[in-house]
Amino acid sequence: MQAASQTGRSRGMVVISAEDCKEGSLCVEVCPPQVLRISEVLNRMGYHPVEYLGSDCTGCGVCFYVCPEPSAITVYKRVHATPAAATSDSR
Repeated sequence: MQAASQTGRSRGMVVISAEDCKEGSLCVEVCPPQVLRISEVLNRMGYHPVEYLGSDCTGCGVCFYVCPEPSAITVYKRVHATPAAATSDSR
């Protein structure tokens, strides 16, 4: 998991809904590359939501699985496209 930090290339991305986050901080604690933190600003419910630091996410999804709020975290994993298989037109 250190490889993403060393190369500076993220393998994933986290999107956090600031309004749905209730400052549980479980995701911050379990994040292997430590790319999440508690924000200094409050959301409309008076909680400090978690925020993504913007790079080095591995896309592992651990933060998603520990969050008790189902709509607060979305994890996107980068997949590398493979060249399309050559198709032959046999008519």
